Amino acid sequence: MDHVTKELGVSERRACRVLGQYRSTQRKVPTTPDDEAALVADIIELVRQFGRFGYRRITEQLKTAGWTVNHKRVERIWRREGLKVPAKQPKRGRLWLNDGSCIRLRAERPDHVWSYDFVADRTHDGKAYRMLCIIDEFTRECLAIKVARRLNSTDVISVLCDLFIARDIPGHIRSDNGPEFIASAVRGWIDAVGAKAAYIEPGSPWENGYVESFNGRFRDELLNGEIFYTLAEAKIVIEQWRKYYNTARPHSSLGYRPPAPEVVSWPASPDSWPVARPARMPLVENRSLN
Repeated sequence: MDHVTKELGVSERRACRVLGQYRSTQRKVPTTPDDEAALVADIIELVRQFGRFGYRRITEQLKTAGWTVNHKRVERIWRREGLKVPAKQPKRGRLWLNDGSCIRLRAERPDHVWSYDFVADRTHDGKAYRMLCIIDEFTRECLAIKVARRLNSTDVISVLCDLFIARDIPGHIRSDNGPEFIASAVRGWIDAVGAKAAYIEPGSPWENGYVESFNGRFRDELLNGEIFYTLAEAKIVIEQWRKYYNTARPHSSLGYRPPAPEVVSWPASPDSWPVARPARMPLVENRSLN
């Protein structure tokens, strides 16, 4: 506006009328909120802690910490500071039958459909180890992560047996059709306890999409950023991350709430209320384990 009035020699009133701009905009001095610096510092700190979170999950973490802020303001700061949004997962097609129906068993309640799959990695000395991840497809809760150098059908039965005792027998168990899962011992045991096996088609990992998505988050947020020197260290850190995933990590499909938040007893007086602070994964202080 100043450039127009100076170059054309017209009044501010006429320039505003021609440009369709309110004159009050020329007198309003832009201001920065008093809490801008503190908010930017908290956002950067959260991004440092949770490097694979986008601005929406960071917004939920800020709200948990006590900030009154919406995702639009966080997004503006996010782009201004040059923070990178993680790439989205590529879309995959579904498996369709000849009659046009889609093969898909959807969970309708907790403990209706469980799914499980293997994840492989190596310790610092190059030795391989495997992880058996089991999730509840309805609640998205990670029920167990079994870590061992080798896993077979006996290990699968052992982990499932412990979960059946602690929780209940699910209606269906969805899994890959690898050699560990098609073993007659596993199939017979699942049928004997009253559950139903739901094997996916060969070469169709998207049919087991919930556990595949979990495995991707698991590898992206933990395994790719950690060096495990021993198997014992891997077991401890992975179990800590599993508890963090269930109780604190915001899940986008659940309205940015954790799958199984911890139940905290209501304090007797306001003085004993806990102070809100960002949830973060617990760290192991001494990583030198034998």
